[in-house]
Amino acid sequence: MDVNLEVVTIPVSDVDRALEFYRDRLGWRLDADIKVSDDVRVVQLTPTGDGHTSIAFGKGLPIAAAPGSMRHLELVTSDVVATREELAQRGVDVTEVYHGPGGAFWPEARQPGPDPERKSYNSYASFQDPDGNGWTLQEVTTRMPGREARS
Repeated sequence: MDVNLEVVTIPVSDVDRALEFYRDRLGWRLDADIKVSDDVRVVQLTPTGDGHTSIAFGKGLPIAAAPGSMRHLELVTSDVVATREELAQRGVDVTEVYHGPGGAFWPEARQPGPDPERKSYNSYASFQDPDGNGWTLQEVTTRMPGREARS
């Protein structure tokens, strides 16, 4: 079986505010903005880069999760320092770069700065969308065997 994760639906409280954040602040591509009725709207955006996974959110969707309840949605970048700086310049409240075993999950395990050896999968920065859904940037420069990106 050959399957890929295509879309992750995230809970938001204000569709227009979320759209502004992801499209205008983060620079993600708007794929769809479908207003089915006054009570139902679906928005889909795709992050920058060559990945194929998108996010969706909307109004009137049967999502059981509360707005802001998603944690550790992970984005990969080849240079976490440069990406973090660009996010900050775009007005995103992003943490400083950090490293450390488990630091992506437990703030108390974080050590300041990127991994001293800049080893792949070891450096991070984090931010939240306006509802509090949590995103983690992870620096990946060399992928582990079997984890190579596919087109």
